[in-house]
Amino acid sequence: MPSNSQVAVVLTQCWHKVPGGTAGSILDLVKSVASRNEVDLIGIGPRGGEPAQEWTPPIPVIRASLPLPFLYDAWHTLRRPSFLRATGPVDVVHVTAPVVPPTRGTPMVATVHDLFPVTHPELLTARGARLLRRGLEIIRDEAKVVMVPTQSVAFDCRDFGIDDNRLRVVPWGSTPVAPTLPEIADAQQRLGIAGPYVLFVGTLEPRKNLSRLVAAMDQLKRQELSLVIVGPDGWGDGTTQGANVVTTGHLPASELPPLMAGAAAFCFPSLAEGFGLPVLEAMAAGAPVITSAGTACAEVAGDAALLVDPTDIDSIADALVEVLDNPDRAEQLRIAGRARAATFTWSAAADAALAAYAEAQT
Repeated sequence: MPSNSQVAVVLTQCWHKVPGGTAGSILDLVKSVASRNEVDLIGIGPRGGEPAQEWTPPIPVIRASLPLPFLYDAWHTLRRPSFLRATGPVDVVHVTAPVVPPTRGTPMVATVHDLFPVTHPELLTARGARLLRRGLEIIRDEAKVVMVPTQSVAFDCRDFGIDDNRLRVVPWGSTPVAPTLPEIADAQQRLGIAGPYVLFVGTLEPRKNLSRLVAAMDQLKRQELSLVIVGPDGWGDGTTQGANVVTTGHLPASELPPLMAGAAAFCFPSLAEGFGLPVLEAMAAGAPVITSAGTACAEVAGDAALLVDPTDIDSIADALVEVLDNPDRAEQLRIAGRARAATFTWSAAADAALAAYAEAQT
């Protein structure tokens, strides 16, 4: 790779109302790549405003000439404006979500987190599905290298027409954490959590399947047990009404490990994910994890979690009982989860991204 390669990274999702796990994973990847000093990175953001501190990119950012959401519409329908006037020539453009600026012949590396606009459009808003599908079509037609976080997404990409020789599976990483007992107790006290609890972390939207998780918890009829739901409001039916439900809203990522470590179980029965970063983070923190069979979450968890049918309330409830009533099984899952999470590193993801940038220039 040329020693002074310039890579422009599209980071507009950091300015979204709910940046979500895709923004978090990309920021961690960018931070890891930047630490190598092997390429010069510059971010691309929208006009106007600043992202919340948690979502501030760790690299310099050039602003496009339009604000969100007009920028996305212009990029996908008019294929303008170009950001290259602001950045000057670059060697590679890294598109990190299905919102694709005109690259004017500059080699494109794309990260595709999932194919939900194609495979599950009903789980998105109509506008979101339409906009993001168009972005995926541009990626399919123009990207030289496409990075995906799991084999599950790779299979969907192949079905969508992205040929195999452009696909690279690049799993996200985790950071080993070991919250102390005082840290765990402090986190619970600050949020008013008393007694044992099952934890869910994610945006409140239909895809996360919260209504079935709440129903499974109600089915257990355990007054001493709380369901703690952490995450911002998304859209649609993100039902959280049920007995002993505690909702916290969004919490900074730094506050999650003690909550995860102190949970009697971490339950993430999502209907569809491209990766399922909360599953990996919960395992890294030492929580016994329950998640969905037949999804990318199962691929990430391997044999270090209990897998359930996310459409079956009884299946979710039975898994909760297995963990809650069997301390040895819970401890086995805690140990296995930590070991599994340790195999996912941001250093390996950075290696793969740098290799993709080099490949795109050949």
